[in-house]
Amino acid sequence: MLSAAPDHHRKRRTVDYPLATRLLAEFLGTAILLILGNGSVAAVSLKGSKEFHAGWIVIVIGYACGVMFPCLMFGGISGSHINPAMTIGQAINGMFPWNEVLPYIIAQILGAVVGQLIVVLCYLPYYKQTEDVDAVFGTFSTNDAANNKFNYFVNEFVGTLVLVLCALCSLSLPWGKANLAAGAITVGLVCGALVAALGGPTGPALNPARDLMPRLLHQILPLPHKGSSHWTESWIPVVAPICGAIVGVALFKLFI
Repeated sequence: MLSAAPDHHRKRRTVDYPLATRLLAEFLGTAILLILGNGSVAAVSLKGSKEFHAGWIVIVIGYACGVMFPCLMFGGISGSHINPAMTIGQAINGMFPWNEVLPYIIAQILGAVVGQLIVVLCYLPYYKQTEDVDAVFGTFSTNDAANNKFNYFVNEFVGTLVLVLCALCSLSLPWGKANLAAGAITVGLVCGALVAALGGPTGPALNPARDLMPRLLHQILPLPHKGSSHWTESWIPVVAPICGAIVGVALFKLFI
């Protein structure tokens, strides 16, 4: 989701670590994002949990920390993209090498699968108690509360654009480069603010791996009371974040 973008005149590359190490960082970072983010949703949404009905603020904190901690841990290793939209957006804008795009995305989607599986294992007794199919689905993926695909797309596009632009600014401008912790905290707060501000309509996802892979698990796991996986709109939280990230990176290069 993030990037330590050193020089916009040449393709960004973290040269201090081999590709395998950077892929492991992307895998672990994305898994942590899912554990803290969707884990918070599960804590609030599933019947019997000690945090049941604790409120949206718990989810905001979970996702803010789910972005901030991987950035602190892995930002200096892989750039802590933890988001295929960020990886693709940078590559299209010449800030990331194309030959590493697919390996990064594979690491991210595998991390999302493992992170979501951990959430399901931790909350399995509570999934069994919860009969609200919307609550169960919400612990995996997103959908539009008004059933409006246009609104869904706009929400995901704008949210990802803002997240990507803020992430690049926070970690690429002099103050962010000098203090990675300050940049990571800033991006975590931005992510939490976006979940608070744009969470009402869709969730939001802001990340293709964070939405698509849990949706696939929702489809195949033998959970009771799980209802529909909403595949007819599943393309939106994949395509809209990628489009938003491309525009966000382009704006960063244009103005910053």
